[in-house]
Formats: sequence, C-alpha cells, structure tokens
Amino acid sequence: MKIQLTIQGSSIRGISSFYDEINRVFMADEEWQIADSLDALDDLLYGGFGAARGATELEINWPDVEFSRTALGYEETKRYYLGKLKPGSPFNKAFFLEKLKALNNGNGKTYFDLVMEIFSSHANITILTNQR
Repeated sequence: MKIQLTIQGSSIRGISSFYDEINRVFMADEEWQIADSLDALDDLLYGGFGAARGATELEINWPDVEFSRTALGYEETKRYYLGKLKPGSPFNKAFFLEKLKALNNGNGKTYFDLVMEIFSSHANITILTNQR
C-alpha cells in the first residue's frame, strides 16, 4: 500500500521542532510520540506504527526542504553534539567529540544530513522536494 505524507519544512526551526513535525505527520493517531532521537526516527520509518503502518511504499512531500536544511545545519548540529558532551551525559563522549571535530573542520555531517541518510536507507521511501 502506498502512503503519501507531507512534512512542512518551514515548520522546522531546530531538532526539537523537527520531531514535533514528525510526530504531527506520523503519530497523530497514536497515543504516544517518538522521542527526539535518530534511532526513533529510523524505527518509525520501518512502518510498524503511526501513519506509516502497513506502507509498502511511502512518498513524502517535503516543501521548503532548504529551510529545514538550514534549521538543522551547522549551528543546530553543534548544539546537539555539545549536549552529548555535557558532564554526566551517558553518551559515548569520544564518538561525539570526533563528530564535533569533523563538523568544525567542515567535513562532518549536519543533523539534516543524518536525517536524510536515515530516510534514504529505507528503499521504500521517496522524498519529493519543492524548492521555493
């Protein structure tokens, strides 16, 4: 079954609002929401729950994708990595320090890049963009 959904790119102002939009689009009929997590996004896209449940093909219209790319760009990604490096954080600090160094050197991936990698890792998902 083919399912078509729309992510409003202009609604995305950062990581938190990205997940707000993902939850609005995918989880509106669920009693729970996914967390602000790349792993949760990946799990969602397998289609076992939410709006993607039962989809054999998922077509996502993403108008204003460039707005989202900017919002999830260098500055937001740097904040994300710095949050993972805070004292007391349970995350692998060496891993995130390397990611931050690569980002600062201009050869690291932004949060937007990571999100797009996750979407593209699902062969049944097509993203349509509308540049304005």
